[in-house]
Amino acid sequence: MMKQEMDDFLEFIKIEKGLSENTYISYKNDLDIYYEYLVANKIFEISNVKSKDIINFIEKYKDNNKTTTIAHKLTVIKSLHSYLYETKKIKENVAENIKRPKLKKVLPKALTHEEINKLLDIDLDTIQNIRLKAMLEMLYATGFRSSELLNLKMQDIDMVNYIIRCKGKGNKERIVPMSEVTLKYLKKYLEVRPMFFKKEKPSDFVFLSKRGTNINRTTFFKEIKDILIKKDINYNISPHSLRHSFATHLLEGGADLKSIQFMMGHSDISTTKIYTKIANSKLKDEYTISHPRSKRGN
Repeated sequence: MMKQEMDDFLEFIKIEKGLSENTYISYKNDLDIYYEYLVANKIFEISNVKSKDIINFIEKYKDNNKTTTIAHKLTVIKSLHSYLYETKKIKENVAENIKRPKLKKVLPKALTHEEINKLLDIDLDTIQNIRLKAMLEMLYATGFRSSELLNLKMQDIDMVNYIIRCKGKGNKERIVPMSEVTLKYLKKYLEVRPMFFKKEKPSDFVFLSKRGTNINRTTFFKEIKDILIKKDINYNISPHSLRHSFATHLLEGGADLKSIQFMMGHSDISTTKIYTKIANSKLKDEYTISHPRSKRGN
């Protein structure tokens, strides 16, 4: 019964909330862990769960997990109990007043212009490298999330008007401009794209794997890691680093926050405002390094 109630909740959020596949899997994994914990503690009905049970569950995972991981688990649990309460499957929402752990605010890593140039300097000697070059150029030029890039379809790209239609979180569509440089490397990729086709019907997805289907997240991340090792770039860079760099460099170049918010698909401008902190932090560093009177004691 308890497992079925969790499955009903997962089905609800997948259909009603329009969660991405990755988010859905993340929710399911956390609920599986929660379910196993409850059963191990001889709790077989969700209506028998008490606030202390949830607190004990969270405490158990504190030592070996990041604060963000714990916060996510609690968010999932609170969402589950809220859903069950609202659908009258439980009489009390015992998770409602449990406080989330305070998250340490860490500014996302934005690459310098020099680092971007180094990363994007890829030899176009294989069709895989041509594909990777086009993908990285598009990420940096558009600020797409990796999931948005991987799910792009041919009909989403308007090469005449230099625009891309992108479906973001919650299936919200936005239109993002495409630079001439991006279009140049996209065209190079499209020339070799048929080489990824198999005998089956050609895929509508833009970026294809060697099987002729859309390239998956794992393969894309591995290719990025390989290029980082090859170029001896040591710190951790992900597709999201290019998204952060896109926003930060636009802000440094004078773009306004509302425009950046729209292009990144942020529903709340407060999310976009974090990039002003990155720009201000960089400005302070430049001042400290460069200004002759910036050192204490002068």
